[in-house]
Amino acid sequence: MKTILKSPLITEKNTMLAEAGVYVFEVGVDASKPEIKEAVEKGFSVKVKGVRTVVCRSDMKYSKFGLTAPKKWKKAFVQLAVGQKISLFEGA
Repeated sequence: MKTILKSPLITEKNTMLAEAGVYVFEVGVDASKPEIKEAVEKGFSVKVKGVRTVVCRSDMKYSKFGLTAPKKWKKAFVQLAVGQKISLFEGA
């Protein structure tokens, strides 16, 4: 089974984006925009306005065997409809 949403990305920059209604998640590399939209709408009971994705890669690592290839991962910027919020990002 394919993993769509892996974890929320909570950083200072992403917290400022959350105030504007944009939430950032780490998603599976093979996840498509419609799948991400459906997963967020079902998982958090909100209406998604748009999804933007970015494929990132980690740095090269040195080990006793030499350089290792960077791992790819994908993050999704999910914009919600006006007035919608995800309580997971609100804090305690």
